Amino acid sequence: QVELVDSGGDLVQPGGSLRLSCEISEPIASFSVVGWYRQAPGKQREVVATIPIAGDTHYTGSVKGRCTIWKDNARNMVYLYMMNMKSEDTAIYYCNALRGALEYWGQGTQVTVSS
Repeated sequence: QVELVDSGGDLVQPGGSLRLSCEISEPIASFSVVGWYRQAPGKQREVVATIPIAGDTHYTGSVKGRCTIWKDNARNMVYLYMMNMKSEDTAIYYCNALRGALEYWGQGTQVTVSS
């Protein structure tokens, strides 16, 4: 079975930075796209950033200029670096991978931005 393990969530101050990590049990190249989603209290789950097997990365408007997604195919790792973090970034962050019509999710890692 495909397994994704998220990690790196933490409590950070406004303006701080954080790196999230996701380890995938199968080669990243076997997925058409991998990325990060988040769900804040009282809000729908939303995409944060995606990176396809080929092509350009995508960032949601609220994080553009503050986030970078990258992957390490050799290590089956996907990362999200966030900087200048805001209270609105508080959410559970989920790693995601897509293969055909199937989607796979990490267990989620909590990110809290608070002073």
